[in-house]
Amino acid sequence: MVVRLSQCPRQGQAVYSGPVQDSPVLLAVDGNSLVHRSFHSQAGTGLRSADGQPAWAIRGLLTQLVAAAERICPTAIVVGFDDPDSSHRRTRWPQYKAGRTEKLHTLISQLRGAAEVLRSMGIVVVIPEGLEADDVLASAARFAPQVGARTVIMTSDRDSFALIDQNTRVLRIINGGVDASPLLTPDRLVVLLGIRPEQYCDYAALRGDPSDNLPGVRGVGAKTAATLLAAMGSAAEVFDDLAAGGTRVKAAVGSAAANRLAQPEAKLAWQLNCQVMRMHNDLELGLDLTGGPGVLPLDPGAVGAAFRAHQLTWTTPAALQFLAYQDRPARPAEHAWSTPSGSGRPAGAARHPAGVDGRAGATGSAAEHGRSAGRRFGKLAKHASQPQDVAVQLSLFD
Repeated sequence: MVVRLSQCPRQGQAVYSGPVQDSPVLLAVDGNSLVHRSFHSQAGTGLRSADGQPAWAIRGLLTQLVAAAERICPTAIVVGFDDPDSSHRRTRWPQYKAGRTEKLHTLISQLRGAAEVLRSMGIVVVIPEGLEADDVLASAARFAPQVGARTVIMTSDRDSFALIDQNTRVLRIINGGVDASPLLTPDRLVVLLGIRPEQYCDYAALRGDPSDNLPGVRGVGAKTAATLLAAMGSAAEVFDDLAAGGTRVKAAVGSAAANRLAQPEAKLAWQLNCQVMRMHNDLELGLDLTGGPGVLPLDPGAVGAAFRAHQLTWTTPAALQFLAYQDRPARPAEHAWSTPSGSGRPAGAARHPAGVDGRAGATGSAAEHGRSAGRRFGKLAKHASQPQDVAVQLSLFD
């Protein structure tokens, strides 16, 4: 694919903005998963707002949003949250997420507060009635190609793996924050799980999801599910072959596993999980990528106010640069970054303080980042995206 380098709002660094037609990029954020993650990882800070409300999870979400904006250089941002008051899935399938402990009031208030803060900044927030953030992400992935755009989904959950295709990537947030997280493509998902994106729904349904109280097929774990799908293509083919004697299934996973899969309850479990896990992709997002809510640059006054209110003093300049397209203001030398020789970044293109915990991001050579990536996500290391490297931006949608 022929690509073009263009200027993202950073100081002189060329980055990839899409193929030759400069396709817009929509950043679709899983607000629920990232607030949950920050709620637990940042609870020790005990940060509260000026009026005494808990705010540490909101602070974590804001810092990750800035880091993603720098790494992805999106045209627009939409954030989805679960409906906190009703659930069509739980109404239809009462067992769905049954047994979960009640959310702490400090988490509930920050989920609501996060939506309010993001809206105050001009970001589109979608809380679909009776549905979940995953449905917002699926709708974003469907919407973007219809308007000539592409999507990067930012989430700490795995459900969005099913949405990966030639127009959609998933930035899977793991320990270490945005810069340490892999940007998953169809090929990288095969490396990670051994399946293609279009097989992920079957994979998840066969394996089950204990966190959602959805048992999988008895005796089928992640490895067996991947083996079956690699051999058969789909779960429907698995059950069709079993109905005809199971020759191919037995060859793939052995007679014992084939016999368990041949039990009537196995197919019923798969079918139920497929129904519950199916995402709605037809939600109205209220987005117009040519301008309006959610489209960058955001209002600098609103961005600055939101970040300062959450005590993100040293992240505010980065937020203004990457969300509001303002130049980085001068800062004391002890809070600046220098560029080590051989890092591949031009002078002045320093990293910003938008790690998960709001502290200054680390710098280092490309080799150092590569070794770090290898430690963090093993067999994906060779596909690890290093956002400060122009070559990585070129690979965003190649």
